[in-house]
Amino acid sequence: MPPRVRFVVRFVLSVILWAVLVGAVCMAGVTVSMRDSYPASPRAVPEEPSVGEAPRGRIKVAVVVGMSGSVTTDVLGPYEVFARSGRFLVQTVAARREPVPLSGGLHLLPDRTLEETAIGDAAPDVVVVPAVVDPEGEAEAPLRSWIARQAAAGARILGVCAGSRLVAASGLLKGRAATSHWGVIGPLQSDYPDTRWVRGRRYVEDGPVTTTAGVTSGIVGALRLVERLAGEAEARRVGAEVGYPGWSPDASTVIPADEAALADLPYALNAAFPWFQPVVGIGLTPGVGEIDVAAAFEVYAGGSFAARAVALAGTGTVTTRHGATFVADLADGTAPALDRLVVPGVGTAGQVDPALVRLAAGRGLTVELPHAGRGAAESGFDPVLRDLAAHADVATARATAKYNEYPVEHLALTGPAWSWRPTLLFLLTAVGAGLLTYVAVPGRRRAASRRRVAEDVPLGE
Repeated sequence: MPPRVRFVVRFVLSVILWAVLVGAVCMAGVTVSMRDSYPASPRAVPEEPSVGEAPRGRIKVAVVVGMSGSVTTDVLGPYEVFARSGRFLVQTVAARREPVPLSGGLHLLPDRTLEETAIGDAAPDVVVVPAVVDPEGEAEAPLRSWIARQAAAGARILGVCAGSRLVAASGLLKGRAATSHWGVIGPLQSDYPDTRWVRGRRYVEDGPVTTTAGVTSGIVGALRLVERLAGEAEARRVGAEVGYPGWSPDASTVIPADEAALADLPYALNAAFPWFQPVVGIGLTPGVGEIDVAAAFEVYAGGSFAARAVALAGTGTVTTRHGATFVADLADGTAPALDRLVVPGVGTAGQVDPALVRLAAGRGLTVELPHAGRGAAESGFDPVLRDLAAHADVATARATAKYNEYPVEHLALTGPAWSWRPTLLFLLTAVGAGLLTYVAVPGRRRAASRRRVAEDVPLGE
C-alpha cells in the first residue's frame, strides 16, 4: 500500500476510534443522568384508599402520569393552575396506584387508577397529557387506550411539551394542527406526517385538543383552558397568582422558534458528564406549592442536569397545597451525602420542617430558601433560576430556561459565566481517547519506531 494511502487509512481509523471512545463515555454519562433523573421509588407505600367519588358541579381534570416516568413541570404546572380555581377538581391518574417517577428525582403517588375513573361520576372533562419516558412503549399501552377513550367520550385533551407524542400515539392528532417542544418537532414531523406541526407557538388549539410548546408552556395552556371553561376573569385571577412572565389572555401565542445552538452546550455537557456533580437535597414541606416544587426539581436537576436532586421530608409522604402526594427519602441519618439542602416554596426558616433543620445541622449545611426573596409578581421559576446561575453558572441557567421554554428576559442572572466541571471532564475524555487511539493504532507506533531508528543511525553508515 502506498505510504500516502496508509497515512489516510490510519488517520481515518484514528478519528473513528477517537469518536467511538468519546461517544461511549458520553452515552454512559447520559445513562447515568437519566437513571438519576428517574430513580426507583425510595420506599414502598402502604396501600391507601383512592380519592372518593367526585363531587358534582365541578369540572373534573385528570392529570395523567406514565408508569415509565413523566416530566415534573408537565404534570405539576397544569395541576396547580387548575387546582387554584374552585371551578375545577384535579386528580392525578396512572395505570397503577404506586409511586411513579417524575423528572429530577421526585416520586408522585397517583390519586386514582385509570380503571377507577370509570366509577360513578369520576370520568374527566379535561385530560392533561405530559411528556413520558416511553410514550410508544408497551408500558404505556393502557394509558394510550385510556386517553383515546376519554377523548371519544368528549373530554378535552391538553398535551404538554413532548406529551404531544403520547397524544399522537393515542390516535388523536391525525388531521389536526399541533405543537410541541422545539427539540422534538422534527422527529414528530417524520413519525406523524398526518399532523400539521406548528413551530414557534406557545400553544395550538384544534377543536377539543390543545397542545403546547415545551415544559413550562403547559402552565399557559392550562390557563387557556381555564379561560375557556371558567371565564376570562377566573383565568386572570389564577394567572396573577401563578405569575408566568408576560402572560395575559390577550398575549400573543407567538414565541421564538428555537433550535439547538452553541449556547446550549452546557445542557449537553451536564447530561453527558454527570460525574462529580453536586448533590442537592430538596426538602419538601406539607402544603408546598406544586409549581414551586416543580421549579426546584426541574431547574436544579431534571431540566439542567447540573446536579443530582434527592427529595427529602420528615415523613415518607408529603401532601402539597392542593392535594398532590409525593414520596420522599426520610430526612434522617439514612439520607445520602449532600452538598446543599434547599427547601422550595417557603419564605421563612420557621416554616421549614424541623426534621430538615436537624438534618442540615447534623451535616454542617445551611437550610437554603430560594423562594424567600421572591417578588410579588414572580413565578416559582424566577428565584430558582437566579439561584442556579449563582451556584452553577449563567450559561447553564440560560440553557435550562431555553429547554424549559421559560422566558428569562426579565431576569438578572449573575454568577460564574461558564460550566467548567463538565467542560474539563470532556477535555480530559478527549485527551484520554486520543492517547488510547495513539496506542491502539499499530501503524502510528511503527512509524514512530522507524523515525527513532532512522535518527539513531549515524550518517555515512
